[in-house]
Amino acid sequence: MTRSVSLVVAGLGVGQILAWGSSFYLPAVLAAPVAADTGWPLTAVVAGLSVALVVGGLASPRLGRAIQRRGGRPVLAAGSAGIAAGLVILAAAPNLPVFLAGWVVIGLGMAAGLYDAAFACLGRLYGARARTAITALTLFGGFASTLCWPLAAWAEARLGWRGTCLAFAAAQVLIVVPLYLLVVPPVPAEAPAGAGAAGAAPVPDRRLLLLTGGAVTLTGAVTAVVSVHFIALLGPREGGLAAAVALGALIGPAQVAARVVELGLGRHRHPIWTMAAAAGLILAGLAGLMSGFVTAAAALILYGGGVGIFSIARGTVPLALFGPGSYASVMGGLARPMMLAGALAPTVAAAGLEILGPRPILWGLAAAAAATVIFVAILAREVARGRTGGAVRT
Repeated sequence: MTRSVSLVVAGLGVGQILAWGSSFYLPAVLAAPVAADTGWPLTAVVAGLSVALVVGGLASPRLGRAIQRRGGRPVLAAGSAGIAAGLVILAAAPNLPVFLAGWVVIGLGMAAGLYDAAFACLGRLYGARARTAITALTLFGGFASTLCWPLAAWAEARLGWRGTCLAFAAAQVLIVVPLYLLVVPPVPAEAPAGAGAAGAAPVPDRRLLLLTGGAVTLTGAVTAVVSVHFIALLGPREGGLAAAVALGALIGPAQVAARVVELGLGRHRHPIWTMAAAAGLILAGLAGLMSGFVTAAAALILYGGGVGIFSIARGTVPLALFGPGSYASVMGGLARPMMLAGALAPTVAAAGLEILGPRPILWGLAAAAAATVIFVAILAREVARGRTGGAVRT
């Protein structure tokens, strides 16, 4: 990457750390204090994130088209402002309905300010050359929970949950919005190489788009269920909760390590092979979770590595298949089912865990991962045949 591109990626990376930490990862720390302070049911408090994901999923296609037309800078800045506004509503919420309304606003900000919007921004700026920048950006995002969970816990102990929401809102307004406006360039007067003119955006091949969407959506559902119900999915194991937490701690480093490998080696291959490797690792990891403690440790390293590079592939595969000309719109369209699946799948899994226990749910997750492998295999076959997913509109 050139120095100017590196600056943009670094700015976006800092913004992504704070955006994820101020939205998606915040309930993990604040949900229990909110419930204890207000008396609202914990399940209802946690449901706020599901509300945000549903709203974000519904809004994503429109925001993708906005990035296609206007570039990412105004959309990303508006997303951070939206997250801040939602956090202020949370902090001031006198009752549960207002609290959930705050999550509606945060959901709009998430759609405009998280990975999909940032990927679309890079694609709009750099066209077919955006792959390395997208990969580098995910390295920053991988530190969101590592940095923001301790920060949120520290703030909650001193400011309370309402003060913590206001502090994170201030970070969005005082750090992230100015950062985006300073380091993210406006849409270039001329499209980058391979991007195509705005008025001649490619029409994505419907079959390839459905296959890509299926792979992204199923993986989004699987990872959401594992993230929310990780302890329950492990079931009774020697060592109890402490052992389960120790196992879970393997996932984050595996994600970052896999992304570093992809940054160094993956750029020499078509990104569909990154997606194929990710899908295979996730499937292998889920299969390994069904066995003993030692195997589970190795399985979670495989699973974490797969999840880590899948987050890259869901940004780079659409760029390679459908081209930069319609990339932002395609990313917005793909984000809708993925975010909806991420909102709904944990609820369905919770009911299944209560009725059936962890083993059938793990089998269901493995089946979804196997279907993803099939979808990606079909996509890889089309790539090997030289087929692309876009046709220029006439």
